[in-house]
Amino acid sequence: MDHVDTEPFVSKVGDAAREKQVNDLLVGAVDLHCHSGPAAMPRILDHHEAMMEAAAAGFRAVLYKDHFYLGVAQAVILEKLFPETGVKLYSGIALNNASGGINPHAVDHAAKIGAKIVWLPTLSAENHIRQAEGAAKSFPKTAKKMLDPIPLSGLDANGRVSDAVKQVCDIIAEADIILSGGHLPAHELIKIFEEAKARGVQKLLVNHPTYVVNCTDDDIRELVSIGAYMEHSICMFVEGSAHHFSSDDLAHLIEVAGPDHTVLCSDLGLRGSPRPVEGYRQMVRLLLDLQIPEAQIRTMIGHNGAKLLNLN
Repeated sequence: MDHVDTEPFVSKVGDAAREKQVNDLLVGAVDLHCHSGPAAMPRILDHHEAMMEAAAAGFRAVLYKDHFYLGVAQAVILEKLFPETGVKLYSGIALNNASGGINPHAVDHAAKIGAKIVWLPTLSAENHIRQAEGAAKSFPKTAKKMLDPIPLSGLDANGRVSDAVKQVCDIIAEADIILSGGHLPAHELIKIFEEAKARGVQKLLVNHPTYVVNCTDDDIRELVSIGAYMEHSICMFVEGSAHHFSSDDLAHLIEVAGPDHTVLCSDLGLRGSPRPVEGYRQMVRLLLDLQIPEAQIRTMIGHNGAKLLNLN
């Protein structure tokens, strides 16, 4: 009898089993950092497409982020128009110049109409602007030139948490929503999160702690001790996007904060990168290659995000 090469068949079976495992793990995922459009920065998909793709993969929730506008109205209307998807849609407000900076009135309005998160300054952060030719040089640009940003800090001239930030924290505490660190530096976030915790804020999130924010391992441990979650951007680890970190870096960062205080969110939607759901698929494959247990993967891509949104 002629020899029959079964290796390709075995390979296909193995690939199919791995993809089923990936698909199963995506069910219940929560993306707290989806950059769909319309937006001043060019995007590869809009909010409706992001919702439909998330629904097809079995995601539980998607939270739209824009650096310039409050996206709550879009989320509410889309969820109402397409209830059959079963995907919960949310958004929040980034306290950049377009929102009046660290503006308690804007935060109060956002909270009253259902925002689930408030991002401290991102593009308008003094820290981001200072790194415009360094770590932030590769940061996506707007399609059209915008007004030059006015640098923002969460601290006053004496290096203390500003009164505006304190008022914002009080509003967030009352609404029981997420205070996210934006692009403020680690030393500011530690002071602000300590103040926020003392004022009753229960949900603290640090965006991409090792990119622009520049957290050290000790900073991460201190922020976790305050109660903060570390949100790592999938876009910084997967193929087809602007790589900043390796799989070994990811494994280390998960170990430093612990899976129970780690949230993996796409930060995708920008041109030249994978679509958000594809980014999640790549991330889950990477986590499996790192031999991260399935329960921990579910915790980091779904359960922790759901907890921050009060879905658990």
